[in-house]
Amino acid sequence: MKRSEFLYLSGMGAGALMLPNLDAFARHIDPLEALDGMDVKLKKALADVALNTAKSKGASYADVRIGRYLNQFVATRETRVQGVANTESFGVGIRVIANGCWGFASSNLVTKEDIAKTAERAVAVAKANAKIQGSPVQLAPQKGLGEVSWKSPIERNAFEVPVKEKVELLLQTNGIAMAGGASFINSAIFAVNEQKYFASTDGSYIDQDIHRIYPQFNITKIDRATGKFDTIKSSSTPMGMSYDYLEPKAESKVGGIVTRYKDRYDILADVKEVTAKVDEKMKAKSVEPGKWDVVLDPSHLWLTIHESVGHPTELDRVLGYEANYAGTSFLTLDRMNSKKFNFGNKHVNIVADKLQKNSLGAVGYDDEGVPCKKWDLVKEGILVNFQATRDQAHMIGLNESQGCSYAQSWADVQFQRMPNVSLQPGKEKMSVDDMIKNVEKGIYIIGDGSFSIDQQRYNFQFGGQMFYEIKEGKIVGMLRDVAYQSNTQEFWNACGGVCDESDYRLGGAFNDGKGQPSQSNAVSHGSSTARFNGVNVINTARKI
Repeated sequence: MKRSEFLYLSGMGAGALMLPNLDAFARHIDPLEALDGMDVKLKKALADVALNTAKSKGASYADVRIGRYLNQFVATRETRVQGVANTESFGVGIRVIANGCWGFASSNLVTKEDIAKTAERAVAVAKANAKIQGSPVQLAPQKGLGEVSWKSPIERNAFEVPVKEKVELLLQTNGIAMAGGASFINSAIFAVNEQKYFASTDGSYIDQDIHRIYPQFNITKIDRATGKFDTIKSSSTPMGMSYDYLEPKAESKVGGIVTRYKDRYDILADVKEVTAKVDEKMKAKSVEPGKWDVVLDPSHLWLTIHESVGHPTELDRVLGYEANYAGTSFLTLDRMNSKKFNFGNKHVNIVADKLQKNSLGAVGYDDEGVPCKKWDLVKEGILVNFQATRDQAHMIGLNESQGCSYAQSWADVQFQRMPNVSLQPGKEKMSVDDMIKNVEKGIYIIGDGSFSIDQQRYNFQFGGQMFYEIKEGKIVGMLRDVAYQSNTQEFWNACGGVCDESDYRLGGAFNDGKGQPSQSNAVSHGSSTARFNGVNVINTARKI
């Protein structure tokens, strides 16, 4: 890397850290280059070289992923542009089973000759690993799918939108915040496009075009007289969409104390509303610690679901495969379908769904060529399943994979990653107002904030963005310094109800980390607003 390139990248600040797949082979490109594609016939011909070479060298199974990963971010602060970056990473990853063991190799050289060499190397790795392997790999059967494709159902490709248009939108956003009294504002638009081609010796040739986007801002106000300050971030969430997410529709809004957004986002309306809320937050009274009912907005609850449900139901964690880095799980195999163990109460129905429209994890096929689907994890409070890949399925008595395999780039080996994990809406008609009417002493929490959870995903603490006191069924004002503590089983058994489908919304993260070497995964979590009774609330400003 040239010194100028290093300075350019390092100067991008925190925004670059949000981008997945910014690997060592990524190169900077002109935005127009992002629109170039690769002919699917050429990808198939290259994939066949890998599969045929692997079989000729002794592999009993092989799959190949040819990937092109595009990332763009545009970042601004107040009246100036902080940075614009467009990167492309292109290469091939080949995974094989030889002598009953996995082997993997990758290359950024995508010619027939180099792919053949990479396949040979993958088989050599597998044979070397087999010398110390215990039990041979057992793959769940997967019927070959032939030539198929899947594409994110986008309306406007973010990479086709001129950078100038994005900059103008962000600077207009900043201007509204500054006119509303903001001392500082950072704003950015992150866009991702994964062009992935998968082929395997099972007979599948799968071409996928996946899009994700994340617009955001963060506002800080300072009271110059007192020196006090506070911050609130945008109401947006990362989505499995493209620039159409930033083209709002009236029906995408959910009213209430703060406007929330479903499948479209109005950044200009949001920044105006949020800027005014910072003053209220600065003047809010500090919370009294104790037992409170907490009413959790989906913009907050997604993170609690992610940490306390998504991670502990990952089968590799349960089996101890991630213990050295990402941790283990308080869930054990004997608790699946056990009537003696209540993960939660009857209100708690949680599903995994790799097909959910506009979600970050939505794809047609996983990175093992398995068609994606939806399945129950927790049903009426009972743990009924985990998340598994082809080589894990037999461990929990499944005849097929659940499609949970993912690699962050062509250079990384695929392994078990979290699908979208979501709390299902309540079946009875209930709005947020209806829920609040039945709360005597509670706190309504909006937005995600700080969090802490132990390595078994059991004991935890969560903060938020905005906190409203509920007294005798009414909102009486904003609170500050709020966090709640619980453990996973106690928390989900305290669920007092979930609003109906009309309130259902997605939250999520671009960068869920796991594995050694670490990989990043994008995942969404949906819910309607939910109530949890008698939760321990602490004051984060008070010294213990």
